[in-house]
Amino acid sequence: MSAQFTNQFSTFTHQFAAAASRANRLALESAETVFGVQLKAFEKNVDATTAYIDELAEVRDLEAYKTLWPKGLQVAKDNAERLIAAGQEVFGVTLKTGEAFGQLAKSQFESASETVQASVAKATKAAKAK
Repeated sequence: MSAQFTNQFSTFTHQFAAAASRANRLALESAETVFGVQLKAFEKNVDATTAYIDELAEVRDLEAYKTLWPKGLQVAKDNAERLIAAGQEVFGVTLKTGEAFGQLAKSQFESASETVQASVAKATKAAKAK
């Protein structure tokens, strides 16, 4: 009886460690993707803003400032759109990661349920045999 308990405990521990490892890998992959998306959006925004500021620094008269004003608004609009698009992509990645965690948990519950049912069936057969 003790050996059976030890074997089952060892099996459950191994399954738990494997599941924890997969969950950790999923979390790290998700974090890496999210960081990459946000960094790419930030880089594009900084490049666009820097280019606009460079143009703005070269202006010497009032008329040139008037022509650059709409361009500045367009840069701000484009930056905001990139941030929104990055946020939506991050949301999608987070949603997919959550679904993967759900599938992982579901498979663990199903595996544990099958193991328990097999143990119950085995114990029932042993009890009927006596």
